[in-house]
Amino acid sequence: MKINRIVVIGTSAGGMEALQELVAQLLPSFPAPIFIVQHMSHDGHAEVLARALAKRGALPCAVVRNGERFKAGHIYVAATDNHMLLKSRTVIVTKGARENRYRPAIDPLFRSAAVAHGPRVISVVLTGLLDDGTEGTVAVKRCGGTTVVQDPSDAEYPQMPASTLSAKVDHCVPLHELGSLLDRLARARPAKRKAIPEDVKIEAIIAERVLSDIRAVNTLGKQVPYNCPGCGGVLWEMEKSRTVRYRCHVGHSYTRAALLAEQSGKIEETLWITLRMLEERRNLLRSMRVKGAGAKSSIEREKDAEIHIERIRGLLIAGGAPNASGPKPTAIRSKRP
Repeated sequence: MKINRIVVIGTSAGGMEALQELVAQLLPSFPAPIFIVQHMSHDGHAEVLARALAKRGALPCAVVRNGERFKAGHIYVAATDNHMLLKSRTVIVTKGARENRYRPAIDPLFRSAAVAHGPRVISVVLTGLLDDGTEGTVAVKRCGGTTVVQDPSDAEYPQMPASTLSAKVDHCVPLHELGSLLDRLARARPAKRKAIPEDVKIEAIIAERVLSDIRAVNTLGKQVPYNCPGCGGVLWEMEKSRTVRYRCHVGHSYTRAALLAEQSGKIEETLWITLRMLEERRNLLRSMRVKGAGAKSSIEREKDAEIHIERIRGLLIAGGAPNASGPKPTAIRSKRP
């Protein structure tokens, strides 16, 4: 079957239920391939999601394989802890840098589809937290594709659809109407192909080739006085993004909300490590005092350690340490032991 349209779908919190409801609406004659990114924990099992979707709907569904040649009327689920990127007729599965704290992430899929397929792309953002998918939707729109979002008032978690809605999408519908809309769009003739913006091309190449390329990132924006939580490198603020967004030269990418959430998580992690080390120091000093080794100085240092322990413990217990309030990864795990 000739492939005229490409459907890419991104979702996060609440996504498994939404996806099952959506695929149940699709006809066996659906004329386009469907590619799905569902945020999940690094130890999740994409196979569980694929089996659930295959069982619920009429279309064959499987976890995508690197280099696989895709077919119309098939559903492809991103592999666990890997990005899924599209070329003209095949799929790339890669361990590229995380984007918006996730791998797989929605933006790299949408961006690669936009570069490879331009106006043939139909992008869909479903329920979720924070804003992964917004910039990918913008890329699809800039390359002439069709953009769709679940009505935020209909989503279990409206934050991600609401963020995407700000990109002035073409269609905003409740979930129960999405299947018929996609069927109609997938059968429509795509618009004439247009030139792909250079910045979208560069970001797609970075994700695909896992480049450490300062020169390329310099063309996308300007350096800012922040460091990448993923690798510690310098961040650039993207100049042509609709939202405030940052990228480092090895490929990590963050919206402002994702960067704040990741920083918060790193701060909390650091506080727990510091608490452990201070407790170990206090215990060592206490054992020295008990054994009579440097008793006087050990007492003073033990008291100092105890003061710091109580301060950090107070921060952690009272919530004074910033919390990573972003989406918790969906734990899609196999039921097999």
